[in-house]
Order: sequence, then structure tokens, then C-alpha cells
Amino acid sequence: MTSVPSLASNVQQRLATALSAALPEAGSADPLLRRSDRADFQANGILALAKRLKGNPRELAGQVVAALDTESDGLLHEVEVSGPGFLNITVSDAAIVDTLAARAADDRLGVPYAADPGTTVIDWAQPNVAKEMHVGHLRSAVIGAAMAKIMEFTGEKVISRHHIGDWGTQFGMLIQYLEEHPHELDHGRDGETSGEEAMSNLDRLYKAARAVFDSDEEFKTRARDRVVALQAGDPATLALWQRFVDESKIYFHSVFDKLDMEIADEDIVGESGYNDMLAETCRLLEESGVAVRSEGALCVFFDDIKGPDGEPTPLIVRKSNGGYGYAATDLSAIRNRVGELDARTLLYVVDVRQSMHFKMVFETARRAGWLNDEVKAVQLAFGTVLGADGKPFKTREGKTVKLVDLLDEAVDRATAVVGEKAGKVGLSPEEIAENGRYVGIGAIKYADLSTSAVRDYKFDLDQMVSLNGDTSVYLQYAYARIRSILRKAGDARPVPHPELSLHPAERALALHVDQFGEVVAEVAETYEPHKLAAYLYQLASHLTTFYDKCQVLSADNPPELVENRLFLVDLTGRTLRLGMSLLGIRTPERL
Repeated sequence: MTSVPSLASNVQQRLATALSAALPEAGSADPLLRRSDRADFQANGILALAKRLKGNPRELAGQVVAALDTESDGLLHEVEVSGPGFLNITVSDAAIVDTLAARAADDRLGVPYAADPGTTVIDWAQPNVAKEMHVGHLRSAVIGAAMAKIMEFTGEKVISRHHIGDWGTQFGMLIQYLEEHPHELDHGRDGETSGEEAMSNLDRLYKAARAVFDSDEEFKTRARDRVVALQAGDPATLALWQRFVDESKIYFHSVFDKLDMEIADEDIVGESGYNDMLAETCRLLEESGVAVRSEGALCVFFDDIKGPDGEPTPLIVRKSNGGYGYAATDLSAIRNRVGELDARTLLYVVDVRQSMHFKMVFETARRAGWLNDEVKAVQLAFGTVLGADGKPFKTREGKTVKLVDLLDEAVDRATAVVGEKAGKVGLSPEEIAENGRYVGIGAIKYADLSTSAVRDYKFDLDQMVSLNGDTSVYLQYAYARIRSILRKAGDARPVPHPELSLHPAERALALHVDQFGEVVAEVAETYEPHKLAAYLYQLASHLTTFYDKCQVLSADNPPELVENRLFLVDLTGRTLRLGMSLLGIRTPERL
């Protein structure tokens, strides 16, 4: 693995050295380098520096230019002072091609690992046992899977935790019904059960149990007794409870399989996984004075968190009846993740509507000493999926949309789009079906990931599978087109030629390709996957402009120009493919 510094970082380093040489009194001032439409880069840090040093910014800029090393390695082509003291910087064509050649020689495209990686436990994809997953479960899964991939790519040790709802009073009713109807979750003779069958079994049992619970007082009493037995750890009751968990896992895995995600069984640690810690968590909080008793409940109070009536809103860790709330479970999970898993970062991909709860949980954990300057917790909060009417997405009957139905419809729509163009590239029916799946699921993921997580977004399948605009299909077709060009190239191979001059469209594409590693590092640090989606869309847009302005396989082009353009196209394709894979989206070779 070869880490390749970006052109921007090399220019930044060169400017910082010149600043220190020309203006020693400036200390280690930041040149404030950024991309520019006037040149390749613009540095405007000298303006603030001149103010601090009480000097003329244009004169100071001139001194910095004079101190610049422009000869040693051919990095800089031109540096000029502009306006009140900006520096406009153009790098050489040879430096661009040489840098990209170094990237192309590395499987990771020269993207470095993070300087100080640690362990992150990421809490994402949190379905409930014995309940069907709906559209509300989509964003945590899509955003969480992408962030896990991106952080792992930068060298972070990532441990996934799927905090499923697998505990609570509702299980008393289900367990008691299964006790009295023991064959309700039996599988067929071959033991194989599809996700659809598993959910159907659970749904049927739930409805039957609910009907008896609502009409039979004696059953209701037995069900409530069963909750007590479950919480007391009665082996027979736990065995029945485990059957619901196992059946639900069959269903969960089938849904995540449709989403093209891998969920490992050992990462599924539900509410039940922290049961044995709850009493101790409460004891530690009370003994340390972090939690106090109030009206029989164990509570944590905050000066800055008040309810609508202006009164302080406490975090209730243990209820007045002795039962534990979500807070006790979440605080126990923090203790487990920090103490047992050695996490330095806890990342929660959870609905923005739970922000107040997590703010109180994190502050409580800080007061207890479980979080500190070395160990942080962050909520990656996400907004709501909306329908075309701008309201939370529902069926026409006003019901919650089943996640499986949504995924199937996306795949159907995408398969139709792929099928329309299949004749031109000679796709077989099997390839059409496979690509339809990749395009449909990719469309849903990209629509989610291209929106800032905290914002709501409209679920519009027609737009998502459109070939035009900011969609995954546009990016997938850009990649497939690259692969087509490389197949048509015949004997011509992608070879870099630093001696050639670059067309402006080639420069724009090449400079954007070179930014990939910096974007990935920023996304891993700020937990903003939409910035990677935006980068990839801009990459595909630069590619489109490049095709319009620069013919690749023209017979009129000299062989070295064909090779250099093939090289740029090939590296763009590899960057697109890697970037899309980090978002969890496949890139078919032919579309």
C-alpha cells in the first residue's frame, strides 16, 4: 500500500514553507488553500496574516511568491498575486499525471490510512423482534452500513451493534400463546424457512395472541405472569422467547440480503443483552450521586433540559415500580462498549426525534465517568422519509409502508429501465435481472445517502431510477460506459504520459480524481456520507464534460494521447467503483 499525498496537500506544504521563510514572524500560518475557478487553487491566508502583521497584503504575497520553490520537482507551473493579495496557483500538467500514476499503482488509489485509528462501535439497523420492518427502518440501515464501510477503509476498527427490540412486556402475550399452541412456529420437514414465511408465521401468531389477550381475562393474567417469569430468567420461558428471536432473525437476514448488506449474528445484541447489567448501572449512578430518587423513581436531572411546562425533564433510569426504562439499557450498553469492547468512539445512527433522549444519556454517562475526553459518543441523527406530499411516507390507506414492498418495487422499476437499454449491449435475461437488482437497491441507497442525514427527504422512485440528474443510475451508467470504452480500446492500453499537455477538461477531471482520499477522510471524521455521494456525482459530471470535449479512441489521436486518456478514464472508473462500494452500491460492468 502506497500513500499518495494529494496535489492540494503538496501545494499547501510548499506554501507553508515559503510563508515561514518569507515571514518568520508569521509562525506556522495557514495558507488557506482551496480549489478555484481562476486557477487550480487559490490561497487567501495572506489577507488575514497582513492584518495581524499590519503589512500590505500584496507586498507580503509578493514576498511569499519570491520565497517559493518552483524549480525542484516541477510541481508548480505558475503562481501569481491577484486582487488584494490572493495567490492563484496552477500546478504543472506533468505533476498532475505523475500524481495520478502513483494512485493508479496502488489498490487503495493512494488513499492513506487515518493517522490515529481507534475502535468505533456503531449502533445501526435496529429492527424489533416479531415485528415487520417498515420504511422507518431504512435510513439507519443504509447510513450505518455506509459509515461502517467508510471508517473501516480508513483503518478504524469498527464493531457493529444492532440493538434490536427483543425484550419487554409485549413478549408475555406472545410467549404464553406459544406455550399453549406449541406448533405455531414449527418449520416444514426440510427445516428451511424463507424470510417471508418467517414473518408470516410471526404475524399470524401475533394477531392470534392479541385476539385472545383482548378477549380472555384469564389468558391476560397468565400473559402478565409470563412477563415476570421472563424477567426472572425462567429457563422454559427463555427457551420460548428464543424461538421468537430466532424466527425474527430469519426474517431480518432476508431483508438485509435484499438490501445487499451483511449483518453478522454476533453483532445482533438486543436490549436483552444488557439485562444482567441494569441493576449495577443503577447502583453505580445512585452511589456516585449522578442519579437521585424522585417520587420513587431513579432520575438524572439537567439544568438546561426542561419540558413544555418549564419544569426540568429528568432521565428516568428506573421507574417507580422498579422496572427499567430505555435509559438503563442504553447506559449499560455504553458501559459494555467502553469497558468490554475498548471503544474510543460510540456512534449511534438513530432518528433525530430521539436526540433529546441521547443527549441526556450521553451527559449522564459523562457525569458517571464512562465517557470522557478519550471516549466520545455521537448521535448521527437522521430525518424522516417523506412521501411525494411532503408528509411521512404511508400507503394510500394511511398504513406504514413495509420495507420489503418498497425494495421489491424499486427493483421492478429499475429492471424495466435496464431492460429498455439491454438490447444495445446484449444483456441476457439473467444479467437484466441481476443489474435490475443492483440498480434498484442502489437507487434507494443513493437517494438516502446523497441527502444530508439530518434532513428529511422525499421518496420518489421515478426520480431515483432516472438516468438523468443526481442519481445512482447516472453514476452506474458512467462506470459502465468507462468499462465499454476500455473493452473497445483493442491493443491500446491505459498508460500515463506526463510529457503531454492536458486539455482543460482533462485537468478538471484529473484534479477532481485526486481529491478522493481527502473526501473519504473528511467523511470518516465528520460522519457525513452525503459528501462522498456529492463528490462522486461531480466526478461523473466532470467525466461527461471530458467526453464532450476530448475524444478518447479517435483514429486521429496519436497513440500516446489515446493511452493517456485511457489512463485517465480507467482511474476515474476505479475511483467511481471504490467510492460507490463504500456507499454500499454495486457498479455493473455492462448496463
